[in-house]
Amino acid sequence: MTFRTLWNRFMERYLSDEEAVTLGALLVVGFAIIIFFGGMLAPFLTALVFAFLLQGVVRWLERLGLPRLPAVCLVLLMFVGAMLFFALIIFPMVWDQFARLVQGLPAVLYRSQALLDELQARYPSIVTPDQVQHLINTASQEATQLGRRVVSLSLSSLAGVLSVIIYLVLVPILVFFMLKDRERLIGFFLSLLPKKRMLMTRVWCEMDTQIANFIRGKFIEIMIVGVVSFVTFWALGLPYAVLLGIVVGLSVLVPYIGAAAATLPVAASAGLHFGFDQQFLYVLLAYAIIQALDGNVLVTLLFSEVVNLHPVAIILAVLFFGGIWGFWGIFFAIPLATLIKSLMFAWPRGASALRKEGVIAVE
Repeated sequence: MTFRTLWNRFMERYLSDEEAVTLGALLVVGFAIIIFFGGMLAPFLTALVFAFLLQGVVRWLERLGLPRLPAVCLVLLMFVGAMLFFALIIFPMVWDQFARLVQGLPAVLYRSQALLDELQARYPSIVTPDQVQHLINTASQEATQLGRRVVSLSLSSLAGVLSVIIYLVLVPILVFFMLKDRERLIGFFLSLLPKKRMLMTRVWCEMDTQIANFIRGKFIEIMIVGVVSFVTFWALGLPYAVLLGIVVGLSVLVPYIGAAAATLPVAASAGLHFGFDQQFLYVLLAYAIIQALDGNVLVTLLFSEVVNLHPVAIILAVLFFGGIWGFWGIFFAIPLATLIKSLMFAWPRGASALRKEGVIAVE
């Protein structure tokens, strides 16, 4: 089989359908815009996420008989109230605990050295004095760098305050117009596309539902896991319970990897505060139960119709999209992987084949 034959078959299979080629070009342009201009578009993307999140509440109020504009205004008031609550109450608590953690690093290092000396005395063949000294020196260097970063962050707090003010003002405005003029904005976007867009319509409808369900489900998961973790750590007497609860809650953004990464600060905080005794084991057992319930019960209830991907595919999507797009790539890794899966299913056959099979309707 010659190269020319292989090339003709490839073109016939993947690029013979005009609509499929147009969809591919739009995806490439969209990804390029996000990768190169994602920083500037961060407020818009944040507002888009919240619009997806709140759209279900607006529809629920409309089903109750409330007109759309009052429903949007009511939802926006609740959203602004929640933003102010986090900005004025939760964030200062987290910053206070983080500052106390940084201030208490010398005591933490002293306690760490005592624990390492205890381990070295118990297991001299495994933990050597040189290893203990190396770990202490490394921890001291990291603590010094962390202190410098905190100082530099406080010195540049004015820029941070301005950034927060921009988000507090701009994001609610964008959310309001995205909810109020949703149909008009979607209509304008569709007017830019070709008239024959059966394949694109099918992919869009599927992804619109899955992204909305994913964002709402992920928000609910973060809130439940974060609150339960905070209450559990506080009940067990673990210091920095608010900070650790937020860390564990946000760790669900990164499937599998996040849970493993959040284990280190929880175990370190428990070990340094309680030592390696019974209370330390209680903390790890409670954390393991929270992660088990999240992975086996909560995720199944929230994402049973959204996440239909193999764990290996999810991890690869998190690594790839997180590497090229940072936080937003991690957040949208699963929907983007689902989009690729949908395209892999639809693209080789093209719109014409899907139309013949009855998967998409004929206009």
